[in-house]
Order: sequence, then structure tokens, then C-alpha cells
Amino acid sequence: MRVVAKIGTASITDDQGHISTAAIAKLVDEVAQLRTAGHEVIVVSSGAVAAGVAALGLSARPADMRTLQAVSAVGQSRLVQAYDAQFGRHGLVGAQLLVDPFDFVERSQYLHLRATLGRLIELGVVPIVNENDAIANDELRYGDNDRIAALIANSVRADVLVLLTDMDGVYTADPRKDPDARLVPLVPADDPLLAISAGAGGSGRGSGGMASKLTAARMASWSGVRCVIARANRPEILTGSVSDELIGTTFAAHDRVLSARKLWIAFAADVAGTIAVDAGARRALIERPNSLLPAGVVDASGAFEPGQVVDVVDPAGEAFARGRVSLSVDDLRSVLGRRTPDLPDGMVHEVVHRDDLVILEPVTEIGARFNRR
Repeated sequence: MRVVAKIGTASITDDQGHISTAAIAKLVDEVAQLRTAGHEVIVVSSGAVAAGVAALGLSARPADMRTLQAVSAVGQSRLVQAYDAQFGRHGLVGAQLLVDPFDFVERSQYLHLRATLGRLIELGVVPIVNENDAIANDELRYGDNDRIAALIANSVRADVLVLLTDMDGVYTADPRKDPDARLVPLVPADDPLLAISAGAGGSGRGSGGMASKLTAARMASWSGVRCVIARANRPEILTGSVSDELIGTTFAAHDRVLSARKLWIAFAADVAGTIAVDAGARRALIERPNSLLPAGVVDASGAFEPGQVVDVVDPAGEAFARGRVSLSVDDLRSVLGRRTPDLPDGMVHEVVHRDDLVILEPVTEIGARFNRR
């Protein structure tokens, strides 16, 4: 079985942001157990920024991008050093792999990443993946490792994605405030809970929260990958996650499998605008894999350029699709409602090509929102 295990900053650092040797040792011990049992494991680990903050003696996580990048560079080496020391106890070799959105969006980069991960696994190495925060910027980063872990799981065709956090799983309400809150043990692929939302928040030492984990779980499910959200310090959490035992909250794999490119469009890209379509265009896009043409567009808003991602909304204003546009908002407004033969010479015929269009499922909010990592 191929396993991707993601652990968050709050689960591998103490309250001061220092890397917890005990926490990393526990995770590595369980990775070693899986390896002994014949499983393949990839670790996606946050913690570089928090480790850098502690190493530099800063009082809080920086807010400006330049300092965050510098702090990440300081912390990343310390993070990998901590993993290497623990893998060495088991005779295992770790490998640092830093990624950014281009590695999933650009086909050549995606293939390079997949090939590198595959070769590392063949060599018996445990890849340790993190976002390349040291050179990322606001326009070119995900900002959390949950979505990266889901995209990695898609890339390597993992059997299970385990998102380790400091909560027991997903609850029907905030368990800190509602005594009637119940843990949701299983979310079937066709269950509305697969699209639940939660507050973004976080521990303050990391960048994610339960919302990003729910997004990652949905991404994994739409990749055909089972996903488990569970407490990192629970004994034998990885071993239990690869078994049939229900631990934390398990999201069943969906029979709808999206490519990494479409996962990025649906869940990871910034939305730069909105395109409104008529009822006929909505029906055509949902019922069969069509491209969106100018004839079905009634309005466009935002400041998007070709290559950016937009929401597609129906006459009621509900977003039902998301896609990567081929036209700028100004060019699109100039041809609203026009049939293809009436378009100016040289203009792209498709507003959104069908290969860059994802039909979304409705998002359901349940209970109170909660923010812990």
C-alpha cells in the first residue's frame, strides 16, 4: 500500500515553536513500522517557519513575506535534520523535496515531480515534502501543506492520505463549545459531508486549519484516494489508517477521479473573477463535457487575464463550475452572447476549454465552525 502522511506545524512543535523531537520520533517510528510491513510512505511535513522563528529567537511568526521566506530557509534545514536523525535510528534514509504550484500545474514539471518521487520510493528512500516557502510569493504558493499532500497523493496514486492534526477528527460542531458535538467516523463518497466547510484558523504556529484539511480530503476523494483526518499523537495512528479500522474521520474514495491539473483548478488556484452563463449553457456544461463558448455567456466580472481561474455561475448566481479562462475579461465582454462564426478573426473560440473546466459539487456547512490544526 502507498501512504502519504501529512503532519502539521502544531503537531511537531511545542508552544514556543521549537521542533518536538518526541513528536517526530513517534511519526518516524510509525513510518518505519509501515515500511517493515511492506508499505511505501511519503511524509509531507510543515514546521519550517515555526522552527526558524524559534531558531532566530523571534517573539512571533512574521507577517511580511520577505521575513517569512528568510525564516523558512533557516528552519527548513533544522526540520530535515530532525527527521534525518530519527530515520537514522531505523536505518532509513530521508530525502528533502520542496515543491510549488508549478510542479502540479505545468505538465512537464508534474511529470518530473512524479518521476522523482517514484525513483526515491524505488530506492527505498522516505521523501519528506514541504512547500518551497523560501522562494514562494503571494502569487505563487498554496500557503498550506494539506492541499499539497492531496496533490502528492494524486501524483503517486496513493492508496490512503493521512492528515495528522491535534483534533480527533471532524465533528458535527465545535467540541470545545458544544457538549453535543459528535465525531464523524465515516464520510461516504456520495455523502454531503464530503463537501462540508469549516473555519480557516489554526494554532498560530502554522498556516492551515480544519478548513484546509476538509478541502484536502475532498481533493483526495476526487482522486480516488481514501483520506483519514486524525490526531497525530494517537498511538499507532498510521498503522490503523492503512487497515480497515475506522480512526478519526475517514473520507471514502470517490468514483469520480480528477487529474492533478483539474484538482488545482477546483481547489488550489486563486479565483480571479466570475463568468455568468445562461440556463442553456449551464445545462450543456453539466450534461456533457463541453467547452464554454461566448454564446452562452451573459456577463463577466473581475480583472482576469488568460490563464487565470474563474467561477462559472448560473442565472441564480450560484457557482456550479470553475475553469481556467482563455480570454481576458475585457475581450470576453466584447463578445458576450456571440456565436462562434461571429467572433473576430484570430480570437480564441473557447472561453474555457473543457480540459480546463471542473463541475463542482455543492458545499454544505454543518454545525459550528472550528479552527484547530
